[in-house]
Amino acid sequence: MSILFAWLGLSDLRAAEGGEPDETGPILTALKTGDYDCLVLLSDHREGITRHYRDWLSRTVSCAVVVRPAKLRSPTHFEDIYVAANDAVIQAQHTSPGSRLTFHLSPGTPAMAAVWIVLAKARYGASLVETSREHGVGPVDIPFDLAAEFLPVTNRQADDALAQLVQGLPPATPEFASIIHRCDAMKRVIAMAQRLAQRELPVLIQGESGTGKELFARAIHASGSRRAKPFIAVNCGAIPPELVDSELFGHEKGAFTGAHAARQGHFESADGGTLFLDEIGELPLASQVRLLRVLQEREVTRLGASRPRKIDVRIIAATNRVLPQEIRQGRFREDVFHRIAVGILSLPPLRAREGDLNLLIDALLEQINQDAAIQPGYQHKKLSVGARNLMHRHPWRGNVRELHNALLRASVWAWRDEIAAADMAEVLALTGDPGDDPVLDLPLGNAFSLPQLMGDVARHYLNRAMAQSHGNKTEAARLLGLGSYQTLSNWMSRYAGKDAGTTSAL
Repeated sequence: MSILFAWLGLSDLRAAEGGEPDETGPILTALKTGDYDCLVLLSDHREGITRHYRDWLSRTVSCAVVVRPAKLRSPTHFEDIYVAANDAVIQAQHTSPGSRLTFHLSPGTPAMAAVWIVLAKARYGASLVETSREHGVGPVDIPFDLAAEFLPVTNRQADDALAQLVQGLPPATPEFASIIHRCDAMKRVIAMAQRLAQRELPVLIQGESGTGKELFARAIHASGSRRAKPFIAVNCGAIPPELVDSELFGHEKGAFTGAHAARQGHFESADGGTLFLDEIGELPLASQVRLLRVLQEREVTRLGASRPRKIDVRIIAATNRVLPQEIRQGRFREDVFHRIAVGILSLPPLRAREGDLNLLIDALLEQINQDAAIQPGYQHKKLSVGARNLMHRHPWRGNVRELHNALLRASVWAWRDEIAAADMAEVLALTGDPGDDPVLDLPLGNAFSLPQLMGDVARHYLNRAMAQSHGNKTEAARLLGLGSYQTLSNWMSRYAGKDAGTTSAL
């Protein structure tokens, strides 16, 4: 499918009003000349004006016309133009994946044309066309590579709220300062983490794999009153189930076969400091029962011992699982959840951190270069514009960890001092099979239910959008590509009542 994207310009409106006899406007001229299945028409004009033009155009061309209204502060406001144009492309790709994209530069303001160029060169690899009276419609070739990332202009009101949130906090510790970010989402999370660091409350850090949960846990510990005491990190998912109790709570000599000497567990090792329970959702239910007693009584009993030992440990837990869902399915205890989830941090995925990707690419590549500098024959690597653009188009399901590993592999494989687009394409091709989709490739028959699947997907993304927008329905609607918060409310009402635990989060 071939899709043409264009802003509705004044020349197009004049043509629809019956201007000069030979005037058709840039959009109609392009549609008559090219072979397009669909026109995505962006318009910041009043609804009546846009509808009149669409009706006039539809009487002349056979392709589908999709109107995307846009509210711009001005026709030259770059941020508003970028957001509207990018959202239109994303929506079209969701509706018609794999389509050929063409951006029309002629209609609209120079700012609109500039944004199309940035999107075409740096994000989507789309074709560009322009229309003129003298030469008609022709392709536009940009004779240079371009890498760019959207940097949202910080909202003053959000700035004020953020300043109020962190009011009275000490200066950020080096650990928090080392968390590379520029986006508002990370600013909010860091501000909340700084506040939690000053309290002796348990903290639950939620986020996808690779979002930096342990980095936040260490920063919270280093910023609090326990900074001089131990920080013990335990990956609960890496401990064999039969050894979990021994590892966490310790054992006495002879407590079980192979216990040749007494051993203190991680709780005792962290006494006075912080115990970071990473992937806590992987703990067996039996161990969760023992953990609950430790959290309630602030004492631990080693395996094979009859007397408990008093401990003073701050708990920071982390998981990439959705614990309320795990509770409903009987895999996690609700009483344990409420003990650890007093202060909750939700780390945004990399794909939601607008403006942070270039910062992270540069910082991680510099770190890789420094670490490899002592290796014989190593060449200091830089990233080509083409490779950077490929990285901007990648979904980064593994988040910052995947980003680091991709750069590391590319730095090893690139035989020159520059990581080329071909090097990065080869690296990214190994990180996942695009045909292996957990939703699109489910087996049919047996227990498959399309209505249930659609409902599960809708509830999943509704929950994510509401969490990421901190309950702001207007922002959640924008994240989901819905027209307004009323539309979002309709979606929420439609799927309410089918899953009480999920809808309560909405």
